[in-house]
Amino acid sequence: MNGHVVVGADGSPPALAAVRWAADDAVRRDRRLRIVHVTEPWVFDQPFTTPPGFQESLSEHSRAVLAEATRTAHERVPGLQVETAALTGNVRKELLKEARDAEELVVGTRGLGGFMGLVLGSISMGVAGHADCPVVVATHTEETVHGEIAVGHDGSPESEAALEYAFEEANLRGARLRAVYAWQLTAFLPLFASYTPDLERVYDMGKRAAQEQLLPWRDKYPQVDVYDSVVRAHPVEALSEASSKADLLVVGSRGRSGLGSAMLGSVSHGVLHHAYSPVAVVRSGNQSSATGNGSHGT
Repeated sequence: MNGHVVVGADGSPPALAAVRWAADDAVRRDRRLRIVHVTEPWVFDQPFTTPPGFQESLSEHSRAVLAEATRTAHERVPGLQVETAALTGNVRKELLKEARDAEELVVGTRGLGGFMGLVLGSISMGVAGHADCPVVVATHTEETVHGEIAVGHDGSPESEAALEYAFEEANLRGARLRAVYAWQLTAFLPLFASYTPDLERVYDMGKRAAQEQLLPWRDKYPQVDVYDSVVRAHPVEALSEASSKADLLVVGSRGRSGLGSAMLGSVSHGVLHHAYSPVAVVRSGNQSSATGNGSHGT
């Protein structure tokens, strides 16, 4: 068994939901699961205020967190190969290091202490779009299986990585794939001061480019049932809506035509806050190693 899936654990319910998601995907990919708990170094550097035994207590807490996460993973997938790591350092930096040789990194939406403490989470936002592998932000919600993966694409080369990951996930799950191309009128203004036939031609060109982008992936994964969804809406709105009936939403961290322009683009940022399902953020250039079926992608 080569390769592994990394998941961050801190003992919180969202982190345990991430462990369950990671365990499921590890077994689908025939990979081992690596559970990581990170303690920030500043916690140890309090010589005048730290009571006796405090550091030992933190180490014990880290072991307890990892033990609970391991039990959760084995309850979810009995017999799954699990390894653990108790690390000290900046949580974001340590997770990005872990991602360097991982097939994917899974985190919760928010957690305890320094591990995902904002509404979405400083860590989940900090690693999504920056890791060397796809990052999945798992949701702490009641699980409903829809049998569908949704992916956003825009015809650009940056979309290829997200498409690769989404097709692979659909194939591994035996799920259908909804490929969403969202076209927003305001993205082309003030290039066109009013709605004109030229604007309609731009829309048709983008639609054709998006549809053509799917052709090689359809050929590579003929067993995946693909639904091509072309909508005139803001990409965040369209993708968030698609996520309501999906088991996973896949987006890229860069793109054009409104699908993200920063390292963590406006669309990937937006859907992380508004999606109903877990979200996989796949940076352009992420390469998959892993199942022999292809891997990762927008």
